[in-house]
Amino acid sequence: MRQLHRFLPFSIGALLLLSACDKPPNSANAANKLVVTGSSTVAPLLSEIAKRYEANHAGVRIDVQTGGSSRGIADARQGVAQIGMVSRSLKSTENDLQAFMIAKDGIAVILHEQNPVAKLSNQQIVEIYTKQITNWQQLGGRDAPITVVHKAAGRSTLELFVSHFKLKPTAVKPDVIIGDNEQGIKTVAGNPNAIGYVSIGTAEYSVKHQVPVKLIPLDGVAASIANVQNGKFPLARSLNLVTKSAPQGFQKEFIDFARSKEVRDLVQAQYFVPVQP
Repeated sequence: MRQLHRFLPFSIGALLLLSACDKPPNSANAANKLVVTGSSTVAPLLSEIAKRYEANHAGVRIDVQTGGSSRGIADARQGVAQIGMVSRSLKSTENDLQAFMIAKDGIAVILHEQNPVAKLSNQQIVEIYTKQITNWQQLGGRDAPITVVHKAAGRSTLELFVSHFKLKPTAVKPDVIIGDNEQGIKTVAGNPNAIGYVSIGTAEYSVKHQVPVKLIPLDGVAASIANVQNGKFPLARSLNLVTKSAPQGFQKEFIDFARSKEVRDLVQAQYFVPVQP
């Protein structure tokens, strides 16, 4: 169902776009349209928020497009999108942008649920991702080669993962490169010998819906959104909307709505931590 929710807003947007192609350009329509691009972690949540906002504001349209946090930063800077989605804090080199947190999340290492390995040390994770450990038997598991699933460049999940484990990106030796979290979970769920890392919220949602993956502890702390909320999980992050300048008008109203109590249930339904009102 989450997959359906991911694509439904894009389908509606596509239908609206086709319909709009039959009409002459209209500046009033442009004034009521927002383009939001970036993080694939944030996109499913923001699509749900956009649908609720559109339902309460006749005539407005919000297009949500994924592509990674780097795209969200670049598009917001260049004015290609009015709002960027970024699943991390802004860097010191990005202080030209303004960030508005809409939720909190974490990054979890995931294995197939049938993998007998229940925990890994940080050093073991480093040695897996650098191919110093290549067989689960070396970790107390089955005699089977390890399939290393890694994120594509430009994804903030990758940046935070390698930073936490003090890995040089060039030292990582992946077997599979994936894009969004859904693809990462699907890859690990389909391969009992795979290891990957994804959004905790997305992983918990998948487990709740019987997808055969499991989250393993990090630094001895269970990978759960509850531990993100109480501040115990070591690899947590903020989910942000970013703008090139101080938001105004429709843009500001939508950002305020995305941070309000009115969408708290949507944030929780996606297994993220809402911001405090």
